[in-house]
Amino acid sequence: MDIGDYRREYTKGGLDEKDLSASPFVLFEKWFTQAMDANIPDASAMSLATVSASGKPSQRTVLLKMFDDQGFVFFTNYSSQKSQQIDDNPNVSILFPWTELERQIEINGTATKISTAESLKYFLSRPRGSQLGAWASAQSSPISSRQILEGQLQKMKSKFSKGEIPLPDFWGGYRVVPETIEFWQGGKDRLHDRFEYTRDEHNDGNWTSKRLQP
Repeated sequence: MDIGDYRREYTKGGLDEKDLSASPFVLFEKWFTQAMDANIPDASAMSLATVSASGKPSQRTVLLKMFDDQGFVFFTNYSSQKSQQIDDNPNVSILFPWTELERQIEINGTATKISTAESLKYFLSRPRGSQLGAWASAQSSPISSRQILEGQLQKMKSKFSKGEIPLPDFWGGYRVVPETIEFWQGGKDRLHDRFEYTRDEHNDGNWTSKRLQP
């Protein structure tokens, strides 16, 4: 199947030096808010790339649940494939593909576990079904049928039929601490606008930015 002629022009806007601030988190929050206001489905969805100890990469979509100037937080099962790879190699990359706005943001850095208190606070805010699902699924492990998975969920419903559901000791959050953040805005004739922020560890962790060629 040849789809070489499947293309379109990017005409929705540009990105210039005057649009930048000293901290990339200011622009990230602005773009994230605009993505939410544009009713982009799952605007908080981001691709997360990890690498195994043997150097094999893998990707999956996870949901951003909080962010500040310390980094970007998502939650998962600590026994999952992504967690095992992070244990072996904490260097990760995340990507927000807001194609409806002709934008994307690439963030490269390291992933570290957040505190149990932070994980518990978020876990208790989840719907009860999601809490039970965290207990029922040994994420990334093989299972022979959907029926077995649903049976595991029923067992958890019975086990935790009364009171609050406790935080599983195998579940929690990671914070991606960024080293670089790139903002990409589509442009006419493929002359896209790209600006990359880099954290300067030798200058109190302040950020420097530069324009990249498309």
